[in-house]
Amino acid sequence: MHMPPDVIAASQETAKQSRILEKRLDLEPSDSLFEQVAWLYAFCRERIFRDDTERIVAALWPNRRPVPGTTLIELGCGPGFYSRKLARRFPEISTTGVDRSESQLRWARQRAGNEGLSNCLFQQVNALMIPYDSSSFDVLIASRLFTVIADTERAITEMHRVLRPGGRCFVAEPRYRFWASLPLFGMWLLASTTHSHNGYREPRKATVYSGNEFANLFASQPWNQVKIWRDGRYQYALCQKA
Repeated sequence: MHMPPDVIAASQETAKQSRILEKRLDLEPSDSLFEQVAWLYAFCRERIFRDDTERIVAALWPNRRPVPGTTLIELGCGPGFYSRKLARRFPEISTTGVDRSESQLRWARQRAGNEGLSNCLFQQVNALMIPYDSSSFDVLIASRLFTVIADTERAITEMHRVLRPGGRCFVAEPRYRFWASLPLFGMWLLASTTHSHNGYREPRKATVYSGNEFANLFASQPWNQVKIWRDGRYQYALCQKA
């Protein structure tokens, strides 16, 4: 039996919306430290963590300027540190910050509004199930994402999927467990004094990777090029999609 074209189109749209809905599941905020003590992580991100803005710009745009119309997504954006800084610096691009924590996103939206930014937006998204079509972005940024995500292979698969052919991702991860774990320790400590339960999904210690382990994280996808380097307490990857 053949269905009319309008019925087929409606069915396809329903299926697409269902997939998007499925990808937005598992975003319950109540069991997350990033919800319960959001201000502490926002403070760490904006005042304590290394600011890699110049490294990002130099790695992604050697001529120091992106092509107008470039679309960028920041995974695990927290308070939108890089999404906002790059949107302000390059008004000719559009940035999208995504995070699982709605509290972190409220911080990001408030700051973007205060800065008068119209070329960046923030959405609640699980980095393991990104609700965007394949080949949606030119650039992807992820900083300290893998310290708290267990399924790194799935995350990198999604990162590769949403990039356009020729698109690039910049990944920054701390190298030492002690320094990487300090924010988690502080959030756990604060949460234990202000909340009655302790069933948060985040680990008590950050996950860090040796140089070989970090490089091997990206081996599951057919990147055209992968560059790995270290600088002080951090290690970086710049991957280009074929």
